[in-house]
Amino acid sequence: MTVELLRVALGGLQLLQQELLYFTAFWFVLGALDEMAVDLIWLGLRLMRGLRSGQVVTTAAGRPLSTPLAVFVPAWRESAVIGHMIGHALRVWPQRDLRLYVGCYGNDPATVAAALSGANGDGRLRIVIHDRAGPTTKADCLNRVYRAMCEDERRAGVRFRGVVMHDAEDMVHPEAIGAIDAGLAEADFVQLPVLPEPQHLSPWIAGHYSDEFAEAHAKALVVRDAIKAPIPAAGVGCGFGRERLEALAHLRAQEGGDGPFASECLTEDYELGLLFSHAGGRSRFLRLRAADGGLVATRAYFPSTLETSVRQKTRWIHGIALQGWDRLGWSRRPLDVWMRLRDRRGPLMALVFTAAYLWLFISGLLFAARLAGWMTPAHPTSPMLRAMLVLCLFSLLWRMLMRFAFTTREYGVREGLRSVPRIFVGNIISIMAGRRALFSYVQTLRGAAVVWDKTEHRHHPATVLAQGAAA
Repeated sequence: MTVELLRVALGGLQLLQQELLYFTAFWFVLGALDEMAVDLIWLGLRLMRGLRSGQVVTTAAGRPLSTPLAVFVPAWRESAVIGHMIGHALRVWPQRDLRLYVGCYGNDPATVAAALSGANGDGRLRIVIHDRAGPTTKADCLNRVYRAMCEDERRAGVRFRGVVMHDAEDMVHPEAIGAIDAGLAEADFVQLPVLPEPQHLSPWIAGHYSDEFAEAHAKALVVRDAIKAPIPAAGVGCGFGRERLEALAHLRAQEGGDGPFASECLTEDYELGLLFSHAGGRSRFLRLRAADGGLVATRAYFPSTLETSVRQKTRWIHGIALQGWDRLGWSRRPLDVWMRLRDRRGPLMALVFTAAYLWLFISGLLFAARLAGWMTPAHPTSPMLRAMLVLCLFSLLWRMLMRFAFTTREYGVREGLRSVPRIFVGNIISIMAGRRALFSYVQTLRGAAVVWDKTEHRHHPATVLAQGAAA
């Protein structure tokens, strides 16, 4: 009786294994075709433009701005990094037409003190204290900063042409502000690349961000820019034209809002970039290299533990995939639909990855059962399934090669080799974040408030570089 029950159970597992294999293979094939389309467009662009990785910036860092620019930095419990961010930014951006607005809260005096200390008396810093206790949301903090900027404009009779967004943990590039200034002369929204800094104490969790951004900001966003698809804002290293931003603020005011940023949205930066395109504005992704060959990009330390990484990616999936579907809907342009499908595939891919790893686990059990003689050999695989599996294998090897190439170009061969096993680390984090994002989204549908579930930062790249130079 026990042997018979075991065989029945193993038969059920074998059936489940087969269904999981068809399910995962189907979605992996669709994903492979999607990624291959982007790869082919990118390869075509490289052939047409040559093998350069970006236009070289010819203007010197520190050149005067064509018109005044405001830099917005929302900060909640960032006393460990905000002073270093402000000090570095004001030092490498000496332009007098620049003003740095830092949004703080009255119940976070440590951040306010660190910000003032970092400025070292530089009059270009403007601390904006929110009239509500923190934390609210990042967008709500940005709206308070926006209103403060408008008040300054009315008092001084000076109008900023654009708004640049950064976070408290960012290390800005000396030539970034000039690149954004030049970009806003031709476009309504510009985005520079983001490069997560490697962390030797977290080579796998923090390191997988380096791999993902190195590929996304060297390929995916380059393709979106080339085909004139809407470009999402990363929230850092991006500039918005003042006219379009003001028009969006007026539109939100009619809906009861108090600024251009959606206070109820977890990814207000992503949404803002797309809204600029929807309103007819021109968006550009600027991938530039300085005269020394370095990429003009924003550098920062990303989460280094499993918990903080899952929390951050939960916010991204919740805001982009789930809230984005509700708030932005779809588009009639085929290219826009394609890109939105790519942006919103997070929950689906989390499910597919879960099914794939469950299939691996069941396959191990069934293999052990066959070795023990408890099962007969599996049935032959159908030709269609074999073809799908071959395509999946080719796609996996191609993805590994591409990930290695992009990571190696920005971080060196050692990180490039690590990027291959880090693909599976990213998959595990995506599974955990997808599940958490779905539960979080359901809670908001039931009336739960949206809160700023941010990551607290302890180190800033500028201090680490300075310590290394001193050593």
